Amino acid sequence: MFATPAFAQAAGGGAGAAGGLISFVPIILIFAIMYFLMIRPQQKKVKEHKAMVEALRRGDQVVTSGGLIGKVTKVADGEVEVELPPSNVKVRVVKATISQVMSKTEPAEA
Repeated sequence: MFATPAFAQAAGGGAGAAGGLISFVPIILIFAIMYFLMIRPQQKKVKEHKAMVEALRRGDQVVTSGGLIGKVTKVADGEVEVELPPSNVKVRVVKATISQVMSKTEPAEA
């Protein structure tokens, strides 16, 4: 005996709106996990990098994203002038490309 379509439809009609809402719970949980494991740490890292770049001052030894290591000689609005040690070559670098500050200098006393 085969079930007719009428019997099959009558059995599944009791779920209603609650069944539709429950099916979205795993998707919501996936987005929550993605937020706490990926998005939030990345936002924190970007915030720390921005604070580090804003705190740059003359005399700091920095590493650029290109791998150049040098000393900051001048800080402008969106760029920094970095002096490369052996040859005393000065290079203008965009502030956002500074990846690490190796040694900080103390602020000059007034």
